[in-house]
Amino acid sequence: MLSKPGEVLVRAFAVVGLTAAMAFTGQSASAGDGRAAWADAGQGTRADGEERILFRFKDSRISESSGLAVSPTHEDVYYTHNDSGAGPVFYAVGPKGQTRAAFTLRGAEARDWEGMAASVDQKTGRGVLWFADIGDNFDGAWPDISVYKVAEPTVLSDAVVSAVRYRFRYEDGGHNAEGIMVNPRTGRLYIVTKQFAGAVYEAPKRLRADRVNVLRKVGPAPLMATDAAYAPDGSSFVIRTYFSATVYRAPGEQISRVTMPQLEQAESIAYTRDGRYLLTGSEGKRSPVYQVPLPEEVLREAAPEPTTALRRAAPTPDPTPDPELAPTPVAGAKAEQDDAGEDAGVPTSAVLLWLAIAAGATGTITLIARNTR
Repeated sequence: MLSKPGEVLVRAFAVVGLTAAMAFTGQSASAGDGRAAWADAGQGTRADGEERILFRFKDSRISESSGLAVSPTHEDVYYTHNDSGAGPVFYAVGPKGQTRAAFTLRGAEARDWEGMAASVDQKTGRGVLWFADIGDNFDGAWPDISVYKVAEPTVLSDAVVSAVRYRFRYEDGGHNAEGIMVNPRTGRLYIVTKQFAGAVYEAPKRLRADRVNVLRKVGPAPLMATDAAYAPDGSSFVIRTYFSATVYRAPGEQISRVTMPQLEQAESIAYTRDGRYLLTGSEGKRSPVYQVPLPEEVLREAAPEPTTALRRAAPTPDPTPDPELAPTPVAGAKAEQDDAGEDAGVPTSAVLLWLAIAAGATGTITLIARNTR
């Protein structure tokens, strides 16, 4: 974990880089309370197909929501956890953003929790939650990283829960990462690194709690990936960045990019249980969770062949937004085609500018790290 001055500088450079990159792409960052100014400006009836705020976290303890998952067994329940320094705690949240329960993992560490995923145990049908302690700002500061597996609580009330810790190392050295996802068809775990040249890493089919598991690189990831999630039917997955989201059929097989709402610091992404919407969130107190519809062409491209597996996937109703929140006036998410000179929605000019800023940040952080030993 960084020293306090180093952490402040990392965040400062990230904001500067994000703002500059947005300027290149014709976007603007918000000021004031850190939320996008247009997020609360809309009035009137929401048109079908538009993104909207599903809810805001109402609990002041949820100040740096870094992971997001939809409960596989409880209706209208969402899980989240804070970033580093908040302890091994996760929250069950209702459809209006109210906290229904807070759970503490017994014996777990929270060095730098950066993401979570939810799956279903194929043998028991019970929900499983995964918490990824995978942040590493120095790309190799930790000898290994950890993922905690927790049986989803059947009762939503404050409790201490047991967890199984799995340790991992990358086959090619240390990396910073924020994305974790689990394939619902195979139960296999994947880590997505957050780097300028990121990658998708696959965990072994059978995880061992008594030894370090090796992560194998299976495909590229877009620039500065902040989260990832599998579709409920396992037909595709999505990777979130600060700028957009990209849907893939398999590692390295891109389907399309999807426009995302502007957020203070885009940190999380998940699918709704019917697989037709993406949910995305941000850090900050009372931060919003947006519901973004997947374009029909993306759903068609991602759809598996008509099989019994597809017929078994029973869609759930469209999640009901918080009636206290005004709908957003922004156009719905749109699929975008790849253009030459772009990396998952980021123009080359923005990448070059961010690289220059990152170079200065790296030198400054290294100097601080040496002086604080």
